[in-house]
Parts: sequence; C-alpha cells; structure tokens
Amino acid sequence: MEREYAKYAAEKAAELLAIDSPTGFTDKAAEWVKNSFEALGYKAEITRKGGVLIELGGRDKENAVLFEAHTDTLGAMVCEIKSNGRLKITNLGGMRAENAETENVHVYTRAGRCFEGCVQLCNASVHVNGEYGSTQRTFDTVEVVLDELTECADDTRALGIEVGDIVCFEPRTRITESGYIKSRFLDDKLSVGILLGLAKYMKDKNLQPERAVYVHVTVYEEVGHGGTASVPAGVTEAISVDMGCVGEGLQCTERQVSICAKDSGGPYSYKVVGDLINAAKKENADYAVDVYPHYGSDVEATLGAGYDVRHGLIGAGVYASHGYERSHIDGVWNTLKLLKGYLF
Repeated sequence: MEREYAKYAAEKAAELLAIDSPTGFTDKAAEWVKNSFEALGYKAEITRKGGVLIELGGRDKENAVLFEAHTDTLGAMVCEIKSNGRLKITNLGGMRAENAETENVHVYTRAGRCFEGCVQLCNASVHVNGEYGSTQRTFDTVEVVLDELTECADDTRALGIEVGDIVCFEPRTRITESGYIKSRFLDDKLSVGILLGLAKYMKDKNLQPERAVYVHVTVYEEVGHGGTASVPAGVTEAISVDMGCVGEGLQCTERQVSICAKDSGGPYSYKVVGDLINAAKKENADYAVDVYPHYGSDVEATLGAGYDVRHGLIGAGVYASHGYERSHIDGVWNTLKLLKGYLF
C-alpha cells in the first residue's frame, strides 16, 4: 500500500470536513460521499435514512464484510431566541460547552440562509465579569452571539432565525508539513477519507476481493442509531472504521492504527479482533490494541438492531476526541495497510 493513498485519503477528508454536517443536517455531505465513490467507478446509493451504501465488489456475497464509517458530526440547535437577540443552543451529539466556547459557527435557517456567529460565555468580557473564571461552562451559560445587528428577539427573528435551526461549528482543518492532521470532526470524516483511499487503491490496482465488500457511511452515529439499518444480505462481519482513541492509559498514538478489543458497550468479536491483528502484522502496519473506556460505535448499533454478525472496530489514532482533534498521515497509512491485509 503506497503512501500516496494516505495522502489522497487525507485530502478527501479535508474536502468533506469543509461541508457542515452535524447529525440531522447531513444531506450535502452524503451527496458528496455518494459522488466521490461514484467518481471512482463504484455503485453508491442514498438510503432512506440518509446514509450512503456503496458496493466495492467481491465474489462471495454469502460471506460479505461491511465497513461502517459516519459523516455526521457534533453540532448544536437553536432552542431559544433570547430577549437580547442572542441564541441559546442545545447540543447535537456529545458536543460540550467547554469545547464550543469561542468557536465560530454557521447558523442555517429553514429558508436556506446562513449567518455567522460565535459561541461566547454569557457576559464574556473579563474586564466586566468578575466570575468569568469560576463560571461552569454549560449550554445554560454560553450563547451564540450573531455577527448581525440584533438587539432583541424580534431583530433576530426578522433575519429568519428560529428555534430548531442548525448551528455548525467551524472545523479549522489544517494538514501540517510534518504530517499532522488537525480539525474538528476527524471523528469520523477522516475515516470516510480512508475508505475512499481504500476504494481508489482497489480501483487503481484492479483488485477484486474474495469476499463481497460494502461500505455504509452513516449519518446518525453521534446519536447512537447510525448503524441500525441498511445491512446488505450476506454480511457476516461488520467493522466500524472510526477514530482510534489516544489518551492516558492507552497504547495508541496518532501515528498508529488502533484496534479496539472492548469499549463501554462490551467486547468486540474475539475472532474479528484476532483477524485484524493478523492483518496488521501481515502488512507491517504499526498498530496498538486498546480498551476504550467511554465509547460506542456504529457496529454496536448494528448488533443492537438484531443483525447476526461478528463485529470489530479500528481507526487511525485521534487525540483530543470531541474537541479540536489531531491525527497523523502515518495513522491514516497504517489504517489503510490493515484494511488491505484484512481483505487481500
């Protein structure tokens, strides 16, 4: 697996990261995913739920493998237009107020308009607020300050902004000369890029796997039910390609591929985990096996929906999950090498 495919994966991820797509607001991102796989020559379709199901080929459709990634991200929704014209928001997925504070946002109205703003602590001036440092950051103590002249609720409503409108956080994507990939929402758009890199590799090398291979890019993972539907007939194994955890007590680094043995939902298939380890060894992929203390995945939702499949979870190592995340091109490359070893 040449390193150029890791660079391609990172570039495609950066394109996708530029498309706002918090859970419940994913149509444009899903269309981009569909078009990107179709441009490589693969069949792709939008599911009723709004995800994207792709066929990567393969001969044995009675022993197929399904890779699941997701393009929905954390975000927020307007839940109140305040008397001062500012917006109270509620989180979509696991967005935390501590990580939202001082972030630039887009506010999308039902009429298709988009307004800029910033999430700030209520009474955000240090020179005015003597309790600035001691105030607990929650979605009751932060607000969206619009970059418009709005001094009351009527001013804000006159712009067309209402309760239920979507609030999207600026990803601030950067790829450094040293290979680090920094952005919000690498979870899980980086993995969508990785699966595109795998698809391009298979197309360029004219590779036909023995097992049929499907990809499902889901759009409700961050709220727990992304992987509950659209599992093709004949799938016997489902593997989430999501972010690998990096942090205290874990072995994985941003330059490795992480193989999860257990998370908060319980252990992954012992057989699948073993096969993933063997695939990494076969391709000389730098890997780590870890237990994630606070994590859930699409494939656990798949099992919870009643599908009789074995399951696994891998991903490029990502630091500062659900915040301003960081990975590395080496982690992308090692994930691609593992996927190659697993299929061929």
